[in-house]
Amino acid sequence: MAVSATAQQEVTEKETEPIEVVATQSDEAIEGRLEEIFSALGDFEKIDVEVTSGIVTLSGEVSSEALRREALTLAERIDGVVLARDRLVDPAQIADRFAPAVEKLREMGRIGIAKAPLVAVALLIVIGAWCLTRLLERRRSWLDRLHLSSLGRQLLLRVLKAVIMLLSLVVALELLDATAVVGAVMGAAGLMGLALGFAFKSIVENYLAGVLLSTRNPFEIGDVIEIDGKLGKVARLTARDTVLVTLAGNHLRIPNAMVINSVLLNLTRNPRRRFEFDVGVSTEFDLTEARRTGTEVLRSIPAILEEPAPMGIIETLGDSSVVMRFFAWVDQDYASYPRVRSEAIRLVKEAFDEKGIEMPEPIYRLHLREGKFPPHREPDREKQGGETDQGERSSTLESEARVEEDLSVDRTIDKQIAEEESVSTEENFLKS
Repeated sequence: MAVSATAQQEVTEKETEPIEVVATQSDEAIEGRLEEIFSALGDFEKIDVEVTSGIVTLSGEVSSEALRREALTLAERIDGVVLARDRLVDPAQIADRFAPAVEKLREMGRIGIAKAPLVAVALLIVIGAWCLTRLLERRRSWLDRLHLSSLGRQLLLRVLKAVIMLLSLVVALELLDATAVVGAVMGAAGLMGLALGFAFKSIVENYLAGVLLSTRNPFEIGDVIEIDGKLGKVARLTARDTVLVTLAGNHLRIPNAMVINSVLLNLTRNPRRRFEFDVGVSTEFDLTEARRTGTEVLRSIPAILEEPAPMGIIETLGDSSVVMRFFAWVDQDYASYPRVRSEAIRLVKEAFDEKGIEMPEPIYRLHLREGKFPPHREPDREKQGGETDQGERSSTLESEARVEEDLSVDRTIDKQIAEEESVSTEENFLKS
């Protein structure tokens, strides 16, 4: 239906007319009025009133649903109120919400009183198990009969304590008819053990390797061992790693898992140790005499064992030299292996010099071109100087031969290990 132009003009004029705002009461006046009304009515004394921009918020407590609706109606009827919001609480509803929880607590209390004797027995079982574990820890003489290592005894004791406490908890829960809790505890323990196994895989691996090492006893404190090219004296065996002190005095920690999975060379377990060294001899000399001279020198050294006897062999034959190899044995409990070897090499060298057994010198082929000869030295001075040097060298060798070398065992690293052990707080499982 078409609308006339006059009607459209009237609608447009009405839309453009300004909206007339009627003055209303202030928020303070509305709040004061409601508080006066609620104070006059005894049932609304616990209601709090808050007014903001004509919006009334009622909070507090009312004793019934009818009083709630009446309070909201009174608030809406006040001049200037735009909206009345309900924040009132019925105490009866709060009690209804807590009623199931209270009843549950009462039921649990009644059950607890009825099962008080069983609870006491369960507590006694757990306390008795704990006392048993303490007794096992204090009196370890029964563990010595098993002939286990220190780390093995400690591991066995910990496992026994854990088993005793777990069994006591299971029995206590069964007495209280808490079978569901027993299943939950066992399941949680299994999952926890699996999670801990993955999280602490390396720690568990090193610990078990330490148990095997302490059981097998492949080394003792002070033994010189070599593991994967790492050489040192054993200082201690812990639950996680093996501590070595290198011959340079440095501390070296090797994980137990690496120790048990690597090739281990113990240089101390057998006190008898053989050393060897090579000597080059010129092809112009009698090899039998050279070999006899070297072996006689080795026999004359007090620190070298008579049995097995020292010996020498011809190792290789070259164009201008022969390599002889000498062998001898040392008792490491009474003599130092490196010192005896060093002294043996020195004395064999001196004996060869005395008998004129020369060692081959390197041979060089020189091509000299015309006009580039080196300047000549005066032969008399060169000869005289050579004789002087030879005399000084001979006197020096004679004086050195008279020096008595110290071939005793070197205890430097052993002293460092003992000093470090006296102040260390780590448990050493190599100690009996």
